[in-house]
Amino acid sequence: MGKVTLSSVSKSYGQIEVIPPLDLIVQDGSFTVLVGPSGCGKSTLLRMISGLEDVTQGTIHIGGEDVTRAEPSDRGISMVFQSYALYPHMSVAENIGFSLRVAKRPKDEIAAAVRQAADLLQLSDYLDRKPRDLSGGQRQRVAIGRAIVRKPKVFLFDEPLSNLDASLRTQMRVELSDLHRRLGSTMIYVTHDQVEAMTMADQIVVLNKGRIEQAGTPLELYRRPVSPFVAKFIGSPTMNLVTGSAAQQFDCDTFGIRPEHITIGDKDALWTGTVRHVENLGAETIAYVVVPDIGEFIVRSDGQVPIHPGEQIGLAPNVEHGHRFRGEARI
Repeated sequence: MGKVTLSSVSKSYGQIEVIPPLDLIVQDGSFTVLVGPSGCGKSTLLRMISGLEDVTQGTIHIGGEDVTRAEPSDRGISMVFQSYALYPHMSVAENIGFSLRVAKRPKDEIAAAVRQAADLLQLSDYLDRKPRDLSGGQRQRVAIGRAIVRKPKVFLFDEPLSNLDASLRTQMRVELSDLHRRLGSTMIYVTHDQVEAMTMADQIVVLNKGRIEQAGTPLELYRRPVSPFVAKFIGSPTMNLVTGSAAQQFDCDTFGIRPEHITIGDKDALWTGTVRHVENLGAETIAYVVVPDIGEFIVRSDGQVPIHPGEQIGLAPNVEHGHRFRGEARI
């Protein structure tokens, strides 16, 4: 079983507390993504789960076993890093089976495990190649294959796609999600890219300054963010947040409205602004509109809607889809 439980886990470096005590449950078979801006503590938290960082206080259980002080090799985990860390002089097959050879497993067992991982990752035709003869996506699959053959309770991924170009990242997101469905294993994945989080996770954990701001399904976080921080972080393009008198008319300190919930036109327009920039993406158009005394709004419209820089347009928010916050809490 690959259930991971963190109880009052904290991390300090001397007098500096980088992760205050937190609790987190990752259910067996879950694909959980830790997401947040740089410096929020997500990689540190992953390294504590892996055993690469000591826990200052609290306990970590994996599969019901207390592994708080256990060595990484004794935790039943496999980790895939941002760097592929492949051995350049070894073939794909040798790289995938390396950990099993170190463990002195029988040759026939190693060969069977390598073949199974290669079939799963569509690497069967590349087993005799060296890493230099592979694309970036293929190298990342080799690193994942090296993790698979260990048959861990939990897979840990630390920003594994950040070195790939945009098209390869999209492809690898699909492949990792498919791999998770086929293996049924617990996966914990760290990224700063909320698009990766939204498209891959069944549980997203949003971290802010070492604290869990919110945890839930992608749609829960998108539809009911508990704070302005989550509201702004989850969603692409980002949610529009207004404060001051513009928010007070909605009886709150901060009013949020997503770009797709603003209609362009004079009918029912609440604000009027000037179009600063337009992104014509074909199926949709993204407009950046500056409203005097309030700020800039991002508006998502159908790709057929004509919008031009410098144009004056009215903005009508669908208030039923708005988000109201008082202080740092949703109301």
